[in-house]
Amino acid sequence: MSAVAGCPVAHGFDPLSDEYLAEPYSILNDLRESGPAHHVPSIDYWVITRYEDIAAILSDPATYSATVAQAPLSALTDEAQDILRRGLRNVPVLSNLDPPAHSRIRLHLAPLFLPRKVAKLQQRIEEFSMRLIDDFAQLGRVDIVPALTFPLPALTVFRLLGFPDADVEQLKQWCGDKLEINWGRPDADYQLRAATNMVKFWDYCERFVEQQAQAPGDNLTSQLLRQRESDDGALNDQEIASVIFALSFAGHETTTNLMGNALRNLLSRPGLWQRLHADPTLVDSAVEETLRFDSSVIAWRRVTTKAVTIGGVDIPANARLMLAFGAANHDPSVFPEPEVFDIQRENARVQLSFGKGTHFCLGQHLGRVEVRTVIGMLARRFPDLRLAEGQTVTYPRNISFRGPESLIVEWSPEGAAQWA
Repeated sequence: MSAVAGCPVAHGFDPLSDEYLAEPYSILNDLRESGPAHHVPSIDYWVITRYEDIAAILSDPATYSATVAQAPLSALTDEAQDILRRGLRNVPVLSNLDPPAHSRIRLHLAPLFLPRKVAKLQQRIEEFSMRLIDDFAQLGRVDIVPALTFPLPALTVFRLLGFPDADVEQLKQWCGDKLEINWGRPDADYQLRAATNMVKFWDYCERFVEQQAQAPGDNLTSQLLRQRESDDGALNDQEIASVIFALSFAGHETTTNLMGNALRNLLSRPGLWQRLHADPTLVDSAVEETLRFDSSVIAWRRVTTKAVTIGGVDIPANARLMLAFGAANHDPSVFPEPEVFDIQRENARVQLSFGKGTHFCLGQHLGRVEVRTVIGMLARRFPDLRLAEGQTVTYPRNISFRGPESLIVEWSPEGAAQWA
């Protein structure tokens, strides 16, 4: 839905530009200070920037529908659209489904993500982390993304769903294609390849549900199937396939990014890493401040179901909205001195990075546990961990998910501690 006459228009703003991807926050701050809502021709979305407005939008699914949340950001070629139309039989389940249908799906999933359920995964997460860290502990230098922050969340969520460890690399690749199609601006050749791989990914999920129905295991997929034994409203095969199709992406992409963002921010400020090493109780609040200051989900999407007014700006029905979490989390009306990275900030936890309301992230407990575990283990094991000099940190080319693609760290191998 294009802009209406007389509305605020941000002609120079492009959330896929090199400048924005490298450093979005100063740009978002300027946009927020110039007004609460702007139409952005580069993506044909309205960008909403203020905390109060975004929190209200997330709390009103009747007016602001989630159906656009996973729609391709950019127009796809006819060939790519045809591949997806013929091959993807998945149905909306959580992030792109509105109540009351959304409520039914969430009702069946929520018990599987309660804190006490996630707590049972703690030992597995620690074991995965220790194994990965041991593999590079004596090297003195490593790219922490492929060595730790990339594989750990994948191993965790794929094992939770029941996927074999041997399939992790293939599944991660397919998830990357989904990221580019839904939230990026891929060229025609990439669209064709990614659309084909997304269909392969969906077929894999369907087959896996069939396999679990025949031979149930100790995993989330089988738990959803077993709900049918006592619940006539339990999810059908296609709904379960759609759930694991969505969770296998959402369950690791954001956590990988959050780990990378936390490490970059903690290691780039003199003395901060040493504080964590000396006082492990600061890890929890450091993770919360990372979620606020440098979110792994910098924006999300909604579409208006009727004409609305946001912050005094009139926006028409069927207008697509980009909710700039990165701007809201730096809103000075909520967070004093928002450009200061303060690991003891008292209200960091009210950040919007996990959403709010009906669609508040189900996996937030699991993500927090994973990141706290990794940061705590690294701070304990490598007291002199530091960023390698001279590196340029790059980020994925999409509007929603932000985290370093590579992050090279160094330490003194002789000073590395051993596990107690």
